[in-house]
Amino acid sequence: MSFREETEEGRNDLRRPFLHTGSWYRMGSRQSSMLESSQVIRDSSISVLACVLIVALGPIQFGFTCGYSSPTQAAITRDLGLTVSEYSVFGSLSNVGAMVGAIASGQIAEYIGRKGSLMIAAIPNIIGWLSISFAKDTSFLYMGRLLEGFGVGIISYTVPVYIAEIAPQNMRGALGSVNQLSVTIGIMLAYLLGLFVPWRILAVLGVLPCTLLIPGLFFIPESPRWLAKMGLTDDFETSLQVLRGFDTDITIEVNEIKRSVASSTKRSAIRFVDLKRRRYYFPLMVGIGLLVLQQLGGINGVLFYSSTIFESAGVSSSNVATFGVGAVQVAATAVATWLVDKSGRRLLLMISSIGMTISLVIVAVAFYLKEFVSPDSDMYNILSMVSVVGVVTMVIACSLGMGPIPWLIMSEILPVNIKGLAGSIATLANWFVSWLVTMTANMLLAWSSGGTFTLYALVCGFTVAFVSLWVPETKGKTLEEIQALFR
Repeated sequence: MSFREETEEGRNDLRRPFLHTGSWYRMGSRQSSMLESSQVIRDSSISVLACVLIVALGPIQFGFTCGYSSPTQAAITRDLGLTVSEYSVFGSLSNVGAMVGAIASGQIAEYIGRKGSLMIAAIPNIIGWLSISFAKDTSFLYMGRLLEGFGVGIISYTVPVYIAEIAPQNMRGALGSVNQLSVTIGIMLAYLLGLFVPWRILAVLGVLPCTLLIPGLFFIPESPRWLAKMGLTDDFETSLQVLRGFDTDITIEVNEIKRSVASSTKRSAIRFVDLKRRRYYFPLMVGIGLLVLQQLGGINGVLFYSSTIFESAGVSSSNVATFGVGAVQVAATAVATWLVDKSGRRLLLMISSIGMTISLVIVAVAFYLKEFVSPDSDMYNILSMVSVVGVVTMVIACSLGMGPIPWLIMSEILPVNIKGLAGSIATLANWFVSWLVTMTANMLLAWSSGGTFTLYALVCGFTVAFVSLWVPETKGKTLEEIQALFR
């Protein structure tokens, strides 16, 4: 072997993914001791759906983190002697950690692969939950929440990107929506378990999704598009063949991905100044816009502090009502998962944002009117029910579009050569606004429930205009065809 060949081989080894699965299922051809295992995998293949279900443990962890602060507020503030503002800090610190995770997420996913970044995200999540479960004061409580947030920030970028890169074009919308469906399942589980177990035990249970995710990552292939970008041609083709089935002809898809990667490789490494070009700034603007508006619409404020909102509405069993909201959210997101590849992204976004606007206006009016009605009157009870129905309707409307689709579109429209940088920017923007909303929601509700929901309604009204003017339809298009829309 020549010196040049040795050097090239060394470089390729350095570019191997952290969890190398591009050819793990072919190791039997190299090691006789693994021949039998390898043959079983060749015969059975690994479906895209199985891969999605394994990485969906990440978003379940994401949702559990979001939902944890609602059923535990009364118990934690009582046991640790926290004020409302201190608990608001605790609730919002996951977003601070997520901002740090978001900054790192794109580069981590580009450097060590989508699976390696999920492995890195799982570890601080586990440590964070254990820290909360053993907390005696705010120091361990806050540290645990920050660590959880860091892991969730990486997960929130990596999972939708991984799913978009492995899914066939006719299934990408539905499979991509599994990300948000899993988030809602995690939220619902936190609400449900919070009814029956103490907050420390609930924190221990929060360890389970990532504990299951870590071994699961060893049984799924790396993203073929990432492998192609890294120049691992053999691994890229094998990974794609495994995902599509060993009897499927992948020639056309292989050639499309190779052309896309070759085109992006010809361009030098992307710099911030290059984002001035329309092919880069427009998809980034759409991605950031949708993710920011998703948070400014107030959904996380409602979900994080739903128990407080229902108490303000006069509901006696606020935690039970909160679980009901979580269950409704899961059902509505499941419907969106089924519809997204049939009706398209734009239509669902429009229906969702209009529905949220109307619902929030109803809730705001109900809270305003309650200030002028006696708490003992029938009208007060009627207005309480109207406000509860409005909040539930708002959650349903969000779950049909503004919940799952912004993450899906972000993973679809960003060009491959700026996906790491642009994805980090978009995810950071989402988590920064989420932090602002969750940090201020409790205090805004204490100031004026009607005023808070009015602000959220105005944002949702603007979202309708944003979607109608700037968001493209991506249904039925390959990732390469979507990128061509902006050239």
